[in-house]
Parts: sequence; C-alpha cells; structure tokens
Amino acid sequence: MNIPNTATAPPTGDQYLGGGNPGPVKVEGRRAALLISTLVLAVLAFQLNASMITPALPRIGSFFGETPEAVAQVQSMFFLAGAIAGPVIGRWSDFIGRRTALLLVLGIMAAGTVLCIFAPSLPLLVAGRFMQGVSSAIFALSYIILNEYLPARLFGTSIGIIAAINGGIGGVDGYFGGLMAETLGFQSIFVAILALAAIAVVCVIKVVPGGKSAVAPGRMDWWGAGSLSVFLVFITYFVSTGSSAGWTSPAALGLLAGGVVSFAGFWLIEKKRSTPLVAVHHLRSRQVWPVIATTVLTLAGIFAIINFTVVLLSQDKANGFGLSASVAALLFLTPAALIGVFAAPLAGWIADRRGWIKTVRVGTATSLACAIVAAVFAHNEVAVLIAIAALGVFYNGLFLTAINGLSVLLSPKEAPAALPSINGASFGIGASLGVVVVAPFAGLGTSAGYSTALWISVAITALAFVVSLFIAAPQGEKI
Repeated sequence: MNIPNTATAPPTGDQYLGGGNPGPVKVEGRRAALLISTLVLAVLAFQLNASMITPALPRIGSFFGETPEAVAQVQSMFFLAGAIAGPVIGRWSDFIGRRTALLLVLGIMAAGTVLCIFAPSLPLLVAGRFMQGVSSAIFALSYIILNEYLPARLFGTSIGIIAAINGGIGGVDGYFGGLMAETLGFQSIFVAILALAAIAVVCVIKVVPGGKSAVAPGRMDWWGAGSLSVFLVFITYFVSTGSSAGWTSPAALGLLAGGVVSFAGFWLIEKKRSTPLVAVHHLRSRQVWPVIATTVLTLAGIFAIINFTVVLLSQDKANGFGLSASVAALLFLTPAALIGVFAAPLAGWIADRRGWIKTVRVGTATSLACAIVAAVFAHNEVAVLIAIAALGVFYNGLFLTAINGLSVLLSPKEAPAALPSINGASFGIGASLGVVVVAPFAGLGTSAGYSTALWISVAITALAFVVSLFIAAPQGEKI
C-alpha cells in the first residue's frame, strides 16, 4: 500500500502540484526510511547488473566460444540502453507517474534477466543485457521521488545514500560476481539479480506512492524522445569507433555527421512541441547546459584516471607498479568505492546546509587537486594510492552527490524529470569519452604515456571546474 502521512490520508494521484493541491504529501520517520530503503533496493538491482557481470565476462566468452571483442557487447549494449532509456522513461514518468515508471523498468529488467539466464547464444544474451540496461532510469526516478516526498532537510542525505550505490557495494560486488561465476556459473549472478528485482517490485508496490503528476500536463513527446535516442546512439558509437578506427576515419566521421543531424532534428522538434522532452530555452539556460557539461567533463577526467589509466599503471611490471590484478583492485579500486559509501550521505547533508552549488564546486576542485597529485607523482605508488583514495571523498562523495541533487533542483518545473534523466545519460557518455581520449597514451605502456594520459585527465577536469562556475543556483540558495 502507499505511504500514509502521519496526519492525513494516504497520498493519491491528485496530491501533486497543480489541480488546487499543494503538492505531494511529505513523509518522515519510519515511512521515510521505508521509502529510501525501497529505492536503494531498486537501485541495487541495476547497479549489481553493471558491476557483478564485469569479472564474469571471460567465463561468458568461454561458455559461448566467442572472442573478447564479441563478449564486450554484453556491457556496451547494457550501458547504451541505459543512456537511451534514462531521458525517455524519466520524462515519461512526468505523465504516467513515478511508481508506474519504476515498475515498468523493473519489469523490463526482470524479463531481460530471465532471457540472460536461459540464453542459448551470445546474441540472445546481449539482447537480454540491453533489456536489463533500461533499468538505468531507476537512478533519476529515485532522485525525483526523494525530492517530491521527503522534507527538504532529508533530501540531501537521501540523495547521498542513493548516489553511494552508484559506486557499487564498497567494491566487493565485483569480487562476489567473479566468485559466483567461477563456482556456480555466470547464470547464478542473473538468478541473484532476478530475486533482488522481485523483492524490489514488491516493495515499490507497497511503499512508493502512486498516481499521475499534474505538474506535467499534456502528452509525452515521443518524437523528441526518438530523435534524442538516435543522437545518443550516434554519439556513443562515434566515441567507440573513433578510439578504435581513428577520429578521422570514414566510419567515425559518418557517425559524427549522424549525431549532428539527429541533434539538429531534436532541436527543431523541441521548438515545435507543446510539451517537449526539454524545451529549447531551457537547454540554453544556465540551469541545464552547465550541469550536463560539468557531468560529462568531470566523468571524462576522473573516471579515466580511476578505471583506466591507474588500472594499467598499477599492473605494468616494466613501467608501473607491477601488481597482480587482484591486488591492484584491492589497493586502487576498493578504497575509493568503500569511502564513497560513507562520504556520499555526508556530502548530501553538507549540501543541504552549505549549498548545493558550493558543494559541487568544492567537489570538482578537490577532485582536480587529486588528479594533479596523481599526475605529478605518477610513479610513486603511495602518492597515487592516496590520491585515488581521496577521490572516494571528493569525487564519489561530494561531486556525484551534489551534481545529482542539482539536476533535480534545477530541472524545469513543468518537466521535473527532464534534467536528472538527461544528466544520468551524461554519466555514461563522459566515462566513455574520457577512456577513449586517454587510451592512445596510457595504452603505450610507457612512463611518458601514463604521465600524458594523467595530465590529459587533469586538463579535462580543470575545464569541468570552469564550467561548474556557470551553473545557476537553485531557488533560494545564495552563492
């Protein structure tokens, strides 16, 4: 059943802004804890799909007798689906309701998981992974629900709790994914995820308020959604093709041209729609474009350091630290993820009291400082270890929490899901872009190559900080 308010009847579809009602009924105490816990379960269903499968990829390749290049689609299609589904389903939830949208994505994910369990071939497994990737929209939906149903004093901490899950379960989920794949087969991972998704569905039905929002009158802009999806597909493949075939190759240039044309089409469509996916004047405003640009650039700079350059550097026996894969992950990946689990809720609490703009700028600036330390002392194992661990506080904690909170607070009032959904898609684009930009240098396996890759990440993160200075403050917040 729905969450009741302590002094009123349970919330209904009419209790949104508009229609003469003051807005959604706020919940506190045990009911707020139940709501947050339910959304954590839903988010975990997505996150474990992303993190637990990675170490199982070699097993999947052996099972189907496929090459590593073919198996890579297991992850690439998953994240591509997320980039497309986030903006579309997030905005659609303005019309069909948050609970309905949550149940929709969980249902699609569950169907895809069943397909993955019984897939007799790699192409069918990849199709199932694409369906699972739709659940990426859960993050944006969760942020919006928290903003609508929790008092302002709880919003920041709750955002931090959800953001903390974005880094996995303290870095141990990947370890258990590999262990399950080795002992029980990779299908066991999908069975566990399916069970978690089923529990999440039951909790969403019982806990998350239902009803449709009167904040967004009109109908869903499917033409805008379609053209934006095409643009995201073109950009995603342009980034991957440019890194492998060359940025000036015919294939890369063709994909870039397709991206330009599709975005132009999206822009023209949005100018003519009465209820656009995102109004053009909002795309030009300081409420929208600086948030998206800051997300893309910061992810491009920092993600590439943590998840690519330092990974190669730490395992390079000739010009790096010469660690085994497991020890490297334990030293350079787990600490930042584990620290982020505790830092993110604290960051949200700080943002609520000190300001979301200040928090995102401090997070970006301190992440930049960590990147500089890693670049200056690239061949000092202890210095790099400390810099990466500190990113658990400043990047996983301050930045990710604050930028997600700002995307909710700055989203257009007539389209409350628009900005958090598009910003969610920007995470994948930024992460992919950062890796492919530094890959030609870090991939050389030389001391100079690692240093160059790290300094490129520093430059990108510095640009992210400059762009963050253009973000408009939420209503009532002083800079």
